[in-house]
Amino acid sequence: MNDAAIPVLSQRKGRFACSAKKNYIGDPYGELVMDSRCFFPGTGRKAQAFPGVRCGKRGFPALDCRQKNVFLRQVFSVAVVSAALLLAPFPAAAKWAALVMDANTGEVLDEVNADTKNYPASLTKMMTLYLVFEALDQGAVTLDQKITVSNRAARQPPSHLALSPGDTITIEEAIMALVTKSANDVATAVAEAMAGSERKFAMRMTAKARSLGMSNTTFRNASGLPHRSQLSTARDMATLARSLLGRFPGYYDYFSTREFTFRGDTFKNHNDLLRKYEGTDGIKTGYIRASGFNLVASVKRDGNRLIGVIFGGRSASHRNKYMVSMLEDGFVKVNGAPSRTTRAKAEEPARQKEARRAPTVRKDDDNTNVDKTRVWGVQVGAYYEQNRAHDTAVEATDDAPSLLSQGRVKVEPLRTRKRTVYRARVIGLTKKEAYAACRVLRTKGRQCMELKGLENVELASAE
Repeated sequence: MNDAAIPVLSQRKGRFACSAKKNYIGDPYGELVMDSRCFFPGTGRKAQAFPGVRCGKRGFPALDCRQKNVFLRQVFSVAVVSAALLLAPFPAAAKWAALVMDANTGEVLDEVNADTKNYPASLTKMMTLYLVFEALDQGAVTLDQKITVSNRAARQPPSHLALSPGDTITIEEAIMALVTKSANDVATAVAEAMAGSERKFAMRMTAKARSLGMSNTTFRNASGLPHRSQLSTARDMATLARSLLGRFPGYYDYFSTREFTFRGDTFKNHNDLLRKYEGTDGIKTGYIRASGFNLVASVKRDGNRLIGVIFGGRSASHRNKYMVSMLEDGFVKVNGAPSRTTRAKAEEPARQKEARRAPTVRKDDDNTNVDKTRVWGVQVGAYYEQNRAHDTAVEATDDAPSLLSQGRVKVEPLRTRKRTVYRARVIGLTKKEAYAACRVLRTKGRQCMELKGLENVELASAE
């Protein structure tokens, strides 16, 4: 349920009546107050999304309850079903899985939990792009063909290009946006343009997965946004990456794009290995709270190409570090030299013991890396759901990586008399970084406020 203004439906003598409750989130310390907007309960959607409904002057639906009882019952039914689905819990921690494959032969050089089902997150977009490349190859679409953004596509949460309903984008721009920004609104727009609806497109994705031998993969959407049934494995994702390389060598080069400029904004590829690890030429990162930090990477050296897959990294830096370690071991193996200790298997016990944590606050001591200038932070939201607060802070670091990469995501709970509010923050910044980051985030439509006095925070990087 959205944390903004929420109209409440009450039932009196067997009929639904309209009442409104200003249910905004306010921080008692005056740090952040969310704007009131118009939503229906349990749907998280603006009231304008429903036919014949508009927002009133105070942000509440302008409905005549005496005339709209049937309609309200339908909305209420949707709310109940939506709430039941939303309350079904996701796993508390992602499962660690990793695999390294020789792309030339298909031989698996190293694996751990390779057939364990996990949430693929934005690795899903690899299959979305596979179907786009296939359509291009068959002449069904062209690179300069324009697709129109629907209301549903425009409502997709970040990461996105913030497209508006009715906007158009070319197929080639869509490919670049999926590869670099991992734009969810673009993924939905592409799916609807190619199949009529995202549901039908997801069915095509699953069918293609089966034809490629990805027996443990099911897709429910084109973006990788959370869905309990959208699952895959490290082995299946390696199979998909190898198929992309083999089937579409011309289009595969898009995965090596380091940055993409669209309507004056430049977006960097989330795959840092393209810039930091020799021979890397693709392909995709992924993250949602339930999945951890995922990555599929392809690296070519001296005629040998390896594909590496990681699910469930604790952070982007942790994920990248072990990917490099596994690939290094893989190149040792394909070159015929003795292998060092397998990195993936060495990491598994640590991954099981330590889930992703918020930063700890300590008193100064000789062993704590405390920077006295980094006592600033930014707050980018306040929510009733801890996961949503965490995800918002992570997405904010994606939108201003050069300013927030030295800080750390922290979800700060605030207990009130009725319930707990979770504040989404990035801490461990300098004053200059905090103010500059808020300026950037505001231009991208995010709420942001600078905070001072977050002292003695042990620093770490966050994606």
